[in-house]
Amino acid sequence: MTLAVLIVLAYVCGSIPTGVLLARRRGVDPRDIGSGNIGATNVARAAGKTLGALTLVGDIAKGLLPVLLAHRLGVGDLGSALVGLAAFLGHLFPFSLEFQGGKGVAVSLGILLGLAPLGMMIVVPIFAVIVGVTRYVSLGSILAAALAPIVLAALAYPLPTTLFSLVTAVAIPFRHRDNIRRIRFGTESRVGSRRSAFPDSGYA
Repeated sequence: MTLAVLIVLAYVCGSIPTGVLLARRRGVDPRDIGSGNIGATNVARAAGKTLGALTLVGDIAKGLLPVLLAHRLGVGDLGSALVGLAAFLGHLFPFSLEFQGGKGVAVSLGILLGLAPLGMMIVVPIFAVIVGVTRYVSLGSILAAALAPIVLAALAYPLPTTLFSLVTAVAIPFRHRDNIRRIRFGTESRVGSRRSAFPDSGYA
């Protein structure tokens, strides 16, 4: 019963449209601006850097807090991974936005910070290096997601945790398919480019 309740709560938590709620304070809806994404980069584009940063923090917290609660209640590795998966699916398919959600990068980071903190201490710097070299935040997000299962397996994390990271390694590139297309054709915005100070990076 405890695990079932946690899974439901995690989905509801993941479904909280952080970016939409924050952007409405400025009288805008990120879904009507730029890429239409509900994540930090498009909120920053629509409502300013401060609200973009708060959206990033909020989306990470949506993943981290349910997992920390699951750990505290002792539901085990499989239970914690299922709770994380529920939060992830809540963000991708939120009931609050007619199941049209974000790309899952920030919320998956929060979940994996709770499930595999040491692994994230390796993956996040690699993400930063990729972005620093290519100036594509979307590419950094995709490659970091793909790398996570390898790192977690190498560190011998529990199988449910590694399998969760494998789910995100598939889902995140799929949600970034438009970004991948733009990278191929050289039209994807880069960090610091004059075209956009906030490229559609996938922090959603």
